Amino acid sequence: MKISTKGRYAIRAMLDLAENDTGDYITLSDIAKRQEISEKYLESIISLLSKNGLLDALRGKGGGYRLNRSPGEYTIASILKVTEGTLAPVACLEGERNTCKRASQCRTLGMWTDFYKMIEQFFEGITLADLVTEKGAGDYVI
Repeated sequence: MKISTKGRYAIRAMLDLAENDTGDYITLSDIAKRQEISEKYLESIISLLSKNGLLDALRGKGGGYRLNRSPGEYTIASILKVTEGTLAPVACLEGERNTCKRASQCRTLGMWTDFYKMIEQFFEGITLADLVTEKGAGDYVI
């Protein structure tokens, strides 16, 4: 599994909003400058996060973006699912139900399912608050 640039930048943008939260809206250009991300590319990512309810957006003077809940309520999994669509390592695990014709005889399905559960548990166990407090990589419990 490979997390795209969109997913990585979404996490960086959300983390930036968490670290710079004063209750006011933060402009896209401020986030882009601090994170060294193209404003145009970041706009598409932020728009996706906003449309999916992870951020509040305000247009016009004094507008921008802000978190709509506390950093501890955002899991990394919730952000990645918006940007990546799924965390599933194989196509047959992407939907609610596995519709693969070979599922009943697949010798690798259990392995992929266990791997998928590990990925989800790992990213569900990390919040923006954890990253703001600089929790070390070895500190995460699976």
